[in-house]
This record gives sequence, structure tokens and C-alpha cells, in this order.
Amino acid sequence: MKSACAALVSTLLATCPAMAEIKSLDDNGFVSAHSAGVSASPDKAYAALTDISSWWNGDHSFSGDAANLYLDASAKGCFCEKLPAGGWVEHLRIIFLAPGTEIRLRGGLGPLQDMGLAGTMTWKITPEETGSRLDWQYTVHGHL
Repeated sequence: MKSACAALVSTLLATCPAMAEIKSLDDNGFVSAHSAGVSASPDKAYAALTDISSWWNGDHSFSGDAANLYLDASAKGCFCEKLPAGGWVEHLRIIFLAPGTEIRLRGGLGPLQDMGLAGTMTWKITPEETGSRLDWQYTVHGHL
């Protein structure tokens, strides 16, 4: 089971921020994380982060085009994607929102969506002297 989870994590990391690190991995799931400094204030970093289509890799979407992705930064807001013929897909749903500070989302990305797994993704923004620090973590658990 652990090798199946490791293979899934490797596949999933292709959709995650560059240089994401596996913090833990076992038969029941994994935790992946990344941290980076940005030269923008927390409010500007938050605005850029919520403009998901401007930074998400379109190769890691159902439509193949990041322009179809959007994030409704509101209570129960959707990180969703428009699909052809009026279709759509929900990737994640906002479960905690503190503008300029933190966004927490729940759901399964990519191959996790149709499995018995649950995931929580957290984006934290912390002010620094030269801008902000963005800490990203995706915690996934369940049964493959």
C-alpha cells in the first residue's frame, strides 16, 4: 500500500508548487509542503494567490488551459474550472478565509478526486521585512 501511495504522491506533486517537499508519507496518506519568500506585501501576495489562473500550470487541469480556472475568495468559495459544453469541475472548496493572511481549502486534486481520500490545502501569508512568506501545505488522508 505504501508504494501505491508513494506513486500517487509523485504524480500529484506535478500539480503542486515547484520544489514541494514530502513531509510525511504512510499507508493512509501524505503531507506535502513548500515555503517561499515573495517581494510583495501580504495584501498583494493574497491578491496574486487568489488570481489562480495567473499562476496555476494549465497542464495540470482538466481543460489544459489555466484561463479556465477561478477561485471565488468568499465563504465556501470554489476553486473551480470551466469545461467545454458548459461543464465544470470543483477542485477545492474554501473552508477558512482570512484575507491577506490565510486560505484553507478542502478537496482532492487531480487523481485524488475519484478516490476515497480527503485533502486539506493551506496557504499562509506572513509579513517579512522584504515582503511576505508564503507557506503552502497539502495534507491528504484516506484509503486508496
